[in-house]
Amino acid sequence: MIAKDVWVANDEGSEIVRARDIASATLDYDGNVTVRLSGGDGTAVTIAGHRAHRDDRRPSDFHRQLVRLVAELSDAAGAFLVRAVHDEAQGWHWITEQL
Repeated sequence: MIAKDVWVANDEGSEIVRARDIASATLDYDGNVTVRLSGGDGTAVTIAGHRAHRDDRRPSDFHRQLVRLVAELSDAAGAFLVRAVHDEAQGWHWITEQL
């Protein structure tokens, strides 16, 4: 996957990683999405975590939704930021912002 102009932020916006540096994405028991970065140390970054309420379950394919969205954006013109958000109407979903 080549995603030179796609970045992924954690849900708090305090960390941003380049999508092309993501080697894997996982979804744990608690619904946290963690990505492991390629490179020597294989740093892990939690992209979607720390839910406010236990009832705010993330979809079981939330990590795959991220991979799919990044793959789609890698063909788009421009630079994009992807992050997870939660709202009452749609629940957890990924949004994109053009940079």
